[in-house]
Amino acid sequence: MLSALAVTFGVGGRPVLVMHWVLLWSVYQRQPLILDGGDNLAYLVIPMLVLTRCYDRLSLSPGGNGRWTRRMPAGLGALQATLHNLGVLAIATQICLVYVTSGLYKVQGKLWQDGTALFYIMRIPEFSLPGVSDLVYGNDMLVFVGTYSTTFFLVYFPLGILVPRLRPWAAVASIGFHVSIGFFMGLTGFALTMVACDLIFLSRPLGEGVAFATRATARIERSLRERLRRPEKDACNTTTPEAVENTG
Repeated sequence: MLSALAVTFGVGGRPVLVMHWVLLWSVYQRQPLILDGGDNLAYLVIPMLVLTRCYDRLSLSPGGNGRWTRRMPAGLGALQATLHNLGVLAIATQICLVYVTSGLYKVQGKLWQDGTALFYIMRIPEFSLPGVSDLVYGNDMLVFVGTYSTTFFLVYFPLGILVPRLRPWAAVASIGFHVSIGFFMGLTGFALTMVACDLIFLSRPLGEGVAFATRATARIERSLRERLRRPEKDACNTTTPEAVENTG
């Protein structure tokens, strides 16, 4: 748990990330009851994540990473950029393979072809949410739309990722899709792992959002400082009638 928190807050760099992978593997091996599919994806993605510069932003210790990067020779800096791009590409390819494989398997299933798969899935006790699941599988329209939209989304997700303008929307739709899986079906580990992987497709919008928030905060601080200085200047520049009379 400590290593997971350290990775979440960006403390320790790549060595802590590797330690987190080993300890996560140990937990999954000791507690097979918590396996829900997210463990297999974590085994594959975390070694790819080690190649990336995942501690450059949204980290509690960016200063040390920046100093090490500046001290690196030019050749090693270029190699680091190449490894980062390779890691990002590997993670993106792995996620697309997960979606396409899952979607193609669903297309071959009879229940997914006739639009009734969601009805049977949400009636399984392990994947049902009391008081909510029955409202979904009791509505024919929701079952029909949910079954076909799931298959359509999984098969065509990689196409949305390949188009730069559609990439953020495909990632947001995927995050919403897996949040609903975690809520309705109880597959929390799998859902959170997929959400974390989907964030890689939002790296540029998130970076732009962080930069915009930084600039907006700087503007607000500058405006507040100017407002605080104005009363002092006004008080220094104000001359009273008594002061004019004494000066005369």
